[in-house]
Order: sequence, then structure tokens, then C-alpha cells
Amino acid sequence: MDVTEVRSVNPPPRGPQSPARHGGVGGGGYTFPPARFSNEDILFCIDVGPETMVEMKVNGPNGRPFTRLDSIKQAILLFVHAKLTINPDHRFAFAALSKSTYWLRKEFSSEVDSASAAMRGISVDPSPSHADLTQLFRVATHEAKKSRAQNRIFRVILLYCRSSTPPQYQLPSTPKLFTLDVMYLHDKPGPDNCPQMVFDTLVEALERVSEFEGYIFESGQGLTRSLFRHMCVLLSHPQQRCIQDEVDLPKSLTKKSSLVDSAQGDDNVGSSSQ
Repeated sequence: MDVTEVRSVNPPPRGPQSPARHGGVGGGGYTFPPARFSNEDILFCIDVGPETMVEMKVNGPNGRPFTRLDSIKQAILLFVHAKLTINPDHRFAFAALSKSTYWLRKEFSSEVDSASAAMRGISVDPSPSHADLTQLFRVATHEAKKSRAQNRIFRVILLYCRSSTPPQYQLPSTPKLFTLDVMYLHDKPGPDNCPQMVFDTLVEALERVSEFEGYIFESGQGLTRSLFRHMCVLLSHPQQRCIQDEVDLPKSLTKKSSLVDSAQGDDNVGSSSQ
């Protein structure tokens, strides 16, 4: 996708961060240079281990609590709808992670119905096992080469739910052909759980395989809104991202209200002192 040149007839703001002006001192406009970013092929990989059936702190329409898997399905469909609204040329495929990775829907598609069908096809593997990401990374590397041939970029979004077993993996033979994002839903730390160790392993994998800046988010609160909030941040295009440490979105509504109240209080003080 091309971003065309943007021109303003208004003078730019003063300061060291102002874009370059045209016409020398006193010129009446400025431009941002044209840039290009690629359409995305996005592979969702969804954990289907038994811990995906842990209940969230939200009930569904029938009064039954949502499971992690229920919430993940909703979050993915929300993501697909939003991403296609931004750019209808993005494409999606779907895989599941049990002991290893297998396809749910191999054909990349821009159709929401394809995503919905893939979500309906997910089944949970009730037997606990270690997860191996090696096959996922091999598949992603293979598919990324095909995406690059079409001037597209490739991204994997891994949704992982195991608190007691860090994933295993071997690096692909050709490194950093795709970007890895991770959403990690986990239990509280305990005698049988080591979510910090799992998280550290996921961070290490992300840093070793990602072409662009990959994001990793975690939630141990069982709140669907936390999952949805993080998935909305993952809508950001890998070629347009800042590093994750600088991400300050979404803003806390509580903090925002406090700042507004403070500003209004300052205004009132100023007006009464005049």
C-alpha cells in the first residue's frame, strides 16, 4: 500500500521536530515524504491445550462463564473485522497449537466468513502436554517467503494459555522473515505454575525470530476486556510501530479523568485570581 505525499498550506509548528519546509524561510507549506508499507498475511496460532478451558470472570448470554477459548475466538473475530476495515487487502490463516502446530485453515483469505468457520473448527485437546513451537516457526518461515514474493509481509499472532509448561522451540534455518506477536493468558503463580518462566521464554522466542518490532502482552486476571484491549493494540502495523516500551495505549480512563479534573481546577483558580 502506498502512502501518498501529504501537503499542508499552513505553516508548520516551530521547533526542532517540525517537518522540512519548502520554499525556504517564510514558506507557506511543508510536506511529508511518500512512504510504503506492505499488506499483511497474518497467521493466528491458537493454543488448544486443556488450560484454554479455564473460566474467565465474565458470563455469556446464557449465564455460563466464558472460557479463555471463548474469549480468544471473540477477540480474533474483533481483530479481523477491525483490520479489514483499516485495509481490506490484509489476509488471514489459522492454526492450532497442541503438542505441535497443525492447520485449521491454510488458505489465506480476506473473508470474515473464513475466519468464523476456522473458529468453529477449533477443538480442545484435553491431554496436557508440552508445546513445541518449532513447526510453527518452520511454517511461518515457509509462508513468509511466499508472502515476500508478493510484496507482502508475514506476521504470526500466538495466543498461549499454559502456565506450567514453557514452550520449546528450535529456531528456523532462515531467521527473521516474519514478525511474532504473543498474547499470553495465564494463571496466578503457584506451586504448580511458573507463568514468569513461560513469559520469559516467549519473550526470548519473540526477540529471536521477529523481523519487525514484535509485541507481547499477558493477563492473569481472567478479564475479557484486558484481552480485547491488548488485541486492539496488536492491530498496529509492524512497519509502523514504536518499540513496545514506548507504547502508552490505551490510556487509563481513570488517569484521563484525573488530568481533566486537574486542568479544570487550574482554570478555575486562574479565573478567580484575576
